[in-house]
Parts: sequence; C-alpha cells; structure tokens
Amino acid sequence: MTPVHLVVLAAGLGTRMKSARPKVLHPVAGLPLIEHVLRTADALNPASITVVVGHAADTVRAALTGRPAVRCVLQEPQLGTGHALLQAEPALGGATGTLLLLSGDVPLLRPGTLHALLQHHAVTGAAATLLTAVVDRPDGYGRIDRHEGRITAVVEHRDATPEQRRIREINSGVYVFALAPLFEALRGIGSANAQGEYYLPDLVMSYRAMGLRVETLTLADPREILGVNSRKELAIVADVLRNERNDALMAAGVTLVDPATAYIGADVEIEPDVTIHPNVHLEGRTRIGAGCEIQSSVRIVNSTIGAGTLINNFCLIIDSAVGAGARIGPFAHIRPESSVGDGAHIGNFVELKKTAVGRGSKANHLTYLGDASIGEGVNVGAGTITCNYDGTAKHRTTIEDGAFIGSDTQLIAPVRVGRGAYVAAGSSITDDVPDGAMAIARGRQVNKEGWAEKRKKPRP
Repeated sequence: MTPVHLVVLAAGLGTRMKSARPKVLHPVAGLPLIEHVLRTADALNPASITVVVGHAADTVRAALTGRPAVRCVLQEPQLGTGHALLQAEPALGGATGTLLLLSGDVPLLRPGTLHALLQHHAVTGAAATLLTAVVDRPDGYGRIDRHEGRITAVVEHRDATPEQRRIREINSGVYVFALAPLFEALRGIGSANAQGEYYLPDLVMSYRAMGLRVETLTLADPREILGVNSRKELAIVADVLRNERNDALMAAGVTLVDPATAYIGADVEIEPDVTIHPNVHLEGRTRIGAGCEIQSSVRIVNSTIGAGTLINNFCLIIDSAVGAGARIGPFAHIRPESSVGDGAHIGNFVELKKTAVGRGSKANHLTYLGDASIGEGVNVGAGTITCNYDGTAKHRTTIEDGAFIGSDTQLIAPVRVGRGAYVAAGSSITDDVPDGAMAIARGRQVNKEGWAEKRKKPRP
C-alpha cells in the first residue's frame, strides 16, 4: 500500500460540552479523547501525522508535546470540515500516497477497521472512500444518498429533505483520500448550505462530476463511530471503553468482582490472578503484580504493586512503589516518591510522604512518616510522627534496621535512630539515638497522694 498520511480534525469549540477545556482534551478512560484516536492510528504506522487545531489551539498543542512526530496546523476562522482539511496542505509538503482523515472526538475506532478501510480504498482504486454505518437514530448525521447502490451524495441533516432524513445510513466523518486530486478539489467546493460552511462531504458530488471513483465501507458495529459532543456522550463512550478494557482483563485471568465499578486506565498493567473488588480506580502507568488483592474503594495512580500484596479498603497510593507480599491499609495514604519494601505493613490511618520503608518493617496505626528513610525490620508504634518541617525547610529522619519506635513518639528532624535502638513511648526525640541504645525523652512522672480526695472537698 502507498504511504498513509494521517490528519486529525481537532479545531472545534465543543459548545455543548459547556467547558473551558478543548473538547478533544476531555479525559475518557484515563486518556484525552484525541490520545485514543492517535493510539489507534499508531497501529497503521503513518508516514506523517497532522492535527488541525483552532479553538484553544495553544492548549491542544501543549497537550501533544509528548508526541514529537505530530505537526499542528491552525484553522482560523473555523469554516467547516473542508476548510479544516485544506489547512493541512502546507504541512504535507507535496506528499504523495493516501490521506486518512479522522476526528479527534471519535475515540472508539479499532485499528482493524482502519486497516479494512484503507485496504478497500486501495483495492477499488477509489479517489475517496467513506466509512459509513447504519443506525437506528440517524438524527444529526449526514445521510448517505445512493442510486442503484452507488453513493451519489452525503446530505447534511440540516439540508436534508424529509425523505432523505428517513435514510438510516450515515456518514461517520472518517475518510480516505488519494492525495493527488484532493486539495485542488477542496478549493473548488462552495458554502451554499444552511451553515455557510465548506462541507467535506461535498467532495462526493465534486468527485463524481470529475469522473473520479467514490467508495464506501459500512461498519458492522456502529458504536465505533460514536462521537463526543456533550457530557452525556462522553459518559457513554467511557462506558464502552471501560467494558472493553474490563472484558480483556478478565479474559487474561484477572478477577473483577464487579466489572461495572472497576475503572482501569489504558496504560495499567495487571498480571494474572489479581482480584479487584468494587469501586477500584487504577490510573496512569500503574502495574499490579500477580496474586494481589485490591479491596474496595482503592485508588492507585502511577504506582507499582508487587506480587501477592494486599491493599485493604479505602487506600490512596500515588507515584510510589509497594513490594511483594506487603499489606497496606485500610485507610492508608501513600503519597508520591514513597516506597514500601517486601513484606512490610502500612496500616490504618498511616500516611507516608517521600518515605522509604524497608523490608518487613511495620507501621500499623495512626502514624505520619514524612521525608524518612526506614530500614528493615523496624517497628513503628501507633501515633508516631516525623516532624519534618520547621516552618522554613523540610528535614529527613533516618531509622536504621531493627529499631523499635514506641507509641506516641515525635521524631524532630533532622534526626537518626541507630540500628537496633529503642525509643520509649511518649518521647520527643531531638538528638540522634546511637545503635543499640534506649532513648527516653519525656517528663518524669509525679504521683500526688490523696490529691483527688482533697479536690472533692467543698471550699469553706
């Protein structure tokens, strides 16, 4: 097949979204709408990728900086789809081959569909090939008008006659064009329609008048061309993507107790024999090792969870790593740049921030560990706090292997507790504790005999 050049239309305002955010950047299943489109197109290995931007152009460009191969061109003003495609001509620089046109708000297309469309276009020798679908409710879509089975025109809904509006075959907005005649023909289409815009479908009649072949390929599953023009449609598309993702995970050996409430991003990796309970959110580049159990109402973002680890209910883990066989929660909060070693326990209402917890260490209750390095086999008692902030700067706490920190301890950073050392409960530690030592930093207890009885006596 000839080289394929991809153009994605992403200039629209998205008025019905009622949002300051460009429509194509609204997230669905963990990715912006346009990223779903571009990932599908990646499977075609296109020779070039051009995105036509318009509304909030700088914001869309900024969102695409992670894709250096993408070139953006500006459509200003926005005068319809035909006008939008014409703006891509300079970026293509006289390229030859085939142009595939997609919309940045249609995220459900499958790579196999695009391969089939390109193949049909090549085999038939068409100048243009349209992807169509037959739907039950075609309102709002351009209708495919045919004569003796051959496409004669695409009629926009606003311009259609009552008879044409009864047609159920619609234009998807996905096209393949031979590049050679395309841009010259685009310059020839007019704007005599209800919107006063340059409609790309008008090329059908223009090509037929020029004696060029126009073909169609009809989708078996019309859901693939679902576009997003409103928040409701965004939710519908998200539901489709979530179901497809969850079906694939279950087929690969993952147990989803309630698939309807499992929200798992496109870049999340999950190994077999993982059990995921209801209302779990796994986002970003998260990886879950084999045999883990993730209980209800857990959110994990850009984090790695080792094999066989249990994440109890209501935990939040962000930009961190948890080792194998660990136990987290319930109600634990692991903030960015933290790590939990193999077999370690981080219990209920424990918070970590930029803290490394070594293998087999335990902090089971009501504890804050911030800017800390905690060795292996350490026991951290309930109510312990690393006092890491002095009002101006953050300071680190180091607890060496095998240390024991008693309950209700405050470690005033910067401070070090040595290997195998003990800190007595209720202490406020301001100085380093040597290896093997016992540190006690609290006021001496005083018992006043008979004080309570004297307090009860009435005053004269």
